Amino acid sequence: MGFLPKAAASAVAGSAGGAYLNPSKIQAGTSVRFRLLNDQPLCFHELWAEAGDGSVKPFRFAEEPTDDDIQVELGANYARRANRDGTGLEPLKFAIAVPVWDYDKKSVSIMQLSQKSLIRELDAISQQEDYKNLLEWDFSLGREGAGLSTEYKLMPLPRRKADDKEIDEALDQAMEKGFDITRLLGGGNPFQGGGDA
Repeated sequence: MGFLPKAAASAVAGSAGGAYLNPSKIQAGTSVRFRLLNDQPLCFHELWAEAGDGSVKPFRFAEEPTDDDIQVELGANYARRANRDGTGLEPLKFAIAVPVWDYDKKSVSIMQLSQKSLIRELDAISQQEDYKNLLEWDFSLGREGAGLSTEYKLMPLPRRKADDKEIDEALDQAMEKGFDITRLLGGGNPFQGGGDA
């Protein structure tokens, strides 16, 4: 049993926000436990653009886009954001997304990774004989530091078999409601037929 009551622990835990497990939203010094629900990630290229009112929106492309492709997709209402030091445009990033079981939220979520080090680490784990089937393992994703000194640590863990039934039922319910991760490519919500992600 932990030091804090469950409700208090949830209040200070790192949150990934909504139905997404976002590594950059994990509170520094903490980790989250998750299980991959599919071993075929959605691969895409992503950039964030800003509207005149200051709102931002992700734009995702199944294939690496040309500058013309990007401009067509952004249209007249959005412009690419500047990079951190303001010397140019924020770069296009390769990213993957995969449905996961988020143990903290006890729900099906989407984990999106654009951090190259995490993508490489997950792929390296999958190349090891012991972890060949990533669906047979749970994972811990931890975060340390902030800004440009942020470091992530990904570690495979023995699968919590006691949760299998709950996880299978939750995934079945999501699929029955029309879950489709490819909606991310059009700016949609994978958990609903429409709307923004």
